[in-house]
Amino acid sequence: MDIRVTENPFELGRAAGTAAAQIIRDSIGAHGSASIILATGISQFETLNQLVSEKNIEWDKVVMFHLDEYIGLPVTHPASFRKYLQERFLSIVPALKSAFLINGETDAKAECDRLGDLITKYPVDVALVGIGENGHLAFNDPPADFDTDQPYIVVQLDEACKRQQLGEGWFKSIDEVPPYAISMSIQQILRSKYIICSAPDARKAAAVKNTLEGPVSNLHPASILQLHPNCICFLDKASARLLSANIIT
Repeated sequence: MDIRVTENPFELGRAAGTAAAQIIRDSIGAHGSASIILATGISQFETLNQLVSEKNIEWDKVVMFHLDEYIGLPVTHPASFRKYLQERFLSIVPALKSAFLINGETDAKAECDRLGDLITKYPVDVALVGIGENGHLAFNDPPADFDTDQPYIVVQLDEACKRQQLGEGWFKSIDEVPPYAISMSIQQILRSKYIICSAPDARKAAAVKNTLEGPVSNLHPASILQLHPNCICFLDKASARLLSANIIT
């Protein structure tokens, strides 16, 4: 794993967004198209800001999927990830070739099947992901299912995950956080040719240490990224503060 530490979240986002943009350009140059996975949440603010500002990307040759969405949450809710991507990405860049958003307001099993069928047709060139305070990858909370081959699955959110969503200001109370979500599975994320992980902020420091220095374990789901051959992890000084010096390149 390539670990890169920046001074602050703004520099992290610029570096991660620039790296993602180059992978997209290279994929279009090599194959005529690019398939991407986008994450949401506070950790992705600066990365997406940089990505949408990048020049010379033929967005009409890009297919987009995203990682997860709450079940039963209206798209008008401030915490809706569909809303997030519409406002922070899709409404800013030129029209994509296709954008496949997760609809959490329909039958969850059918939606998993629909998206699973679609993503198998578009091998993913780059996935943009984050690390949760509880170490989750997408909404695969611990203990995560490392084995399922299903591209999208229904998951139950744990208490730590719900508290993170509350702490980030997406909900007014923990009781408002939906208990279930549709999430891209661990194995589907790992099928991406490249993975760019953005993990800023001191509140992620313990999860980052477990992810990068601990054993690969479904109790620290993001630790599975250690096994990916082309993963770049972008940190800032705050999120990297617990790491051993010799792990940082």
